[in-house]
Amino acid sequence: MTDLEQYTPGQARGAQVRKDEDKWTLVLVRELRHSPEKVWQALTDPAHLREWAPFEADGNLGAVGTMKLTWVGTPTPLETRVSRADSPKVLEYNEIRWELEALGGGTRLTLWHSIDRRFISWAPRAGTSALTSLSGSSRVSRLDASSAPRP
Repeated sequence: MTDLEQYTPGQARGAQVRKDEDKWTLVLVRELRHSPEKVWQALTDPAHLREWAPFEADGNLGAVGTMKLTWVGTPTPLETRVSRADSPKVLEYNEIRWELEALGGGTRLTLWHSIDRRFISWAPRAGTSALTSLSGSSRVSRLDASSAPRP
């Protein structure tokens, strides 16, 4: 997304919530027709993130280290620590973990997001919107535009 103000979460579907006292984990799984390498690039490269994510990054998320993310509705960038970046399999930062698994010629992408239970009601919608944008947006031209997401 080139303009963070344009971000609007979409409808939630296929979300699971795993409860553990005050910390709950949102789990979303999508099957994409794109290779794990292309999906990895969409998850880590700032130019690709700008096309679908509800934040902008000041560096590549594909390497362990600290950077700043500017989230929708948050004028001040938040410091973020990428704690794991095993290309193209696992990406972890903050309370978020992306797992990529080769599936035929595509990828099974799983998002794990630990969140305070007070905010869980909006998390599936935002997470689903991000995955939907990643998998189906025509603006994510770096992912082969000729291949649509699987239903």
